[in-house]
Amino acid sequence: MIRWRAFVTGLTLLACLALLTGLLPGRAARAAEPQPKTPIKHFIVLMQENHTFDNYFGTYPGADGIPEGVCMPVDPADPGGECIEPFHIGNRPIEDLDHSTATALNQYNGGKMDGFVWALRLRNQEGSLAMGYYDGRDLPYYWNLVDQYVLFDRFFSSAMGGSVWNHMYWVAAQPGSEENRIPPEGYGDDVITIFDRLEERGISWKFYIQNYDPTITFRTMGQGGQRAAQVVWCPLLAFPRFIDNPELFSHIVPLDEYFTDLQNGTLPSVAYIVPSGASEHPPGSIRAGQRFVKSLIQALMRSDAWYSSAFMVTYDDWGGWYDHVPPPKVDDYGYGFRVPAFLVSPYAKRGYIDHTELDFTSILKFIEENWGLEPLAERDARANSIINAFDFSQPPRPPIFIPEERTSDEARPSPRRGVIYTAYGMGLVLAGSVIGWAALDSRRPRGTDPVYPLRRLTRRRRRMMPKRSRGASNR
Repeated sequence: MIRWRAFVTGLTLLACLALLTGLLPGRAARAAEPQPKTPIKHFIVLMQENHTFDNYFGTYPGADGIPEGVCMPVDPADPGGECIEPFHIGNRPIEDLDHSTATALNQYNGGKMDGFVWALRLRNQEGSLAMGYYDGRDLPYYWNLVDQYVLFDRFFSSAMGGSVWNHMYWVAAQPGSEENRIPPEGYGDDVITIFDRLEERGISWKFYIQNYDPTITFRTMGQGGQRAAQVVWCPLLAFPRFIDNPELFSHIVPLDEYFTDLQNGTLPSVAYIVPSGASEHPPGSIRAGQRFVKSLIQALMRSDAWYSSAFMVTYDDWGGWYDHVPPPKVDDYGYGFRVPAFLVSPYAKRGYIDHTELDFTSILKFIEENWGLEPLAERDARANSIINAFDFSQPPRPPIFIPEERTSDEARPSPRRGVIYTAYGMGLVLAGSVIGWAALDSRRPRGTDPVYPLRRLTRRRRRMMPKRSRGASNR
């Protein structure tokens, strides 16, 4: 009897020891996961929607932003005629600008980059809207964030087109189909994704979706609307092998699991996130988008995973907005126009503007290099990695909880024509406002839209944009 009790006690102690040392099967599998080549053990990427670099960061100090004196011709065939200058959007509601492949090519106009207004007019939209931009007053969280971390100002969308191709490049380094749409039969087994590579190597991954409905796949999405958006933004839902295999399908999860995984210490090695209502896709609220992104980043900062993580935010396509940098032509599909992209990590260089030429396949390149994976296609094989944004020689920095209001005058653009120069004292402000707006109204060409006035292109014009230093990598 005593021997039997001793035997049971021994088994109990062994079981406890196994739990403590990770010898049980589930823990053993996680312990055996291949280790990364850098201190980044968790790489999270969020894909937002439909903005260009100039639209969000065109007046950010030190970045390759909107050039001085730019004025976009209404008709590229008449460059000396009417033109539209960049203007501050502020809190004006903006409609969804056409962002079809045809519009992209017309705006690109053979590399002249002079068709942004004209192309929207061809789609019966107000062409001047393309020239609108936001600044630190509208995007305080993002601007304050990149003050402390990394902003990429040469980050291009992968394809000259909309969401379908670009999301496919994000996961598979290729467009997936010749037409910018999901094939009726879904994507075939010949299209290999980064998640196939991760699965083969036993590297943990998840695809988090805001407002996820697991019943919506390429077979049930219908035409257009939010149902189709879920499948476009999470391309794995257009692969029969991912949705028909319960094990693979279980990696596609509601966004709530992201917060649960952070709390439980189960954040995967690679995590992709797509939004729903907080995507910043016009006419959606950019303020709501910032609050959404802030909730994701601050949850990471408050977790134990922070000191071994990197969180990257980018945007799937240009959304019809103006950007002044001609995208390099790398093949028949791209690049497309520049999009906003920034990186937050305890190992990110502080206040750094990265000028490396990048695209969505650069994200794949970093994953492949960090975990020793083979390239998926020609695009990611030759892409530059985002590795330059990190400084692994520095001690990991503690989290910085960024304020939502922009308080630094240095990071705000200088006043522009039609914008009142404020002075101290309410009397001066009121008087200046009345006089300035009256003068502006008297100069406005009659018969034009009072919000987006047309300007005549002349040789002598006041500068529209503030001067900025070029080529500086550190601020």
